[in-house]
Amino acid sequence: MKLLEIQSSPRGESSDSITLTKSFIEACKSDNGSIVVDTLNVWHERLPEFDYEAIGAKYKAVKHETMTEAESNVWERILSLIKRFQNADRIVLGTPMWNFSLPYKLKQLIDLVAQRNYLFTYDGKQYGPLLHVKKAIVVYTRGSCYLEGTPIPPSRFDYQATYLDFWLQLIGVRDLRSVIVDNAWNRDPRESEVSLAKGKTTLERLVEWFLNESRRGKDESNGSRTSIHKSKERQK
Repeated sequence: MKLLEIQSSPRGESSDSITLTKSFIEACKSDNGSIVVDTLNVWHERLPEFDYEAIGAKYKAVKHETMTEAESNVWERILSLIKRFQNADRIVLGTPMWNFSLPYKLKQLIDLVAQRNYLFTYDGKQYGPLLHVKKAIVVYTRGSCYLEGTPIPPSRFDYQATYLDFWLQLIGVRDLRSVIVDNAWNRDPRESEVSLAKGKTTLERLVEWFLNESRRGKDESNGSRTSIHKSKERQK
């Protein structure tokens, strides 16, 4: 089994999202020693800029036109990143929330690899997926607790999970689970510890599902989310 691990925090070992995803992967490897992990850290990867040459290559690739040398060079780098998604049987991705959305380096990776006729199709009317990733887990860490009925409801403030879940399913992730860990960075360190511990426990419970080749029905599993937080309402 080939597993693509995507790390999007620059904090390394101090990152809560990386700590949680690595713990989950180690648990998976304990159950299945044949797992091969390809770690893609968006901060270490030296991603090419999506600049003049890159966008020129993008349009020429769609139109099957001849590229300049500079365009060909950057396109080769883009294709090498795309190949890592195409080779994956499973994806594990961890990301913190930055300004209610994604770290810009993760968005840069998405802009580079989300190429028509490589990760998705578009015929002028509708989009179709081109990946064949059976299962994926995304761990979202956040410094606050987002609940409807509070001053920071997710319907207004969450541009993190809504976008990334949508994108992964658009390109071909068949069965997606999202684990949302709120209060990962709280004024009360103890509260953060509790939230992170609950997140780790939740992920451990998903190991069997993640490794199993079968899948549940669409209504039961696709796009499901688990939120880990400590709120006054849920303590009652």
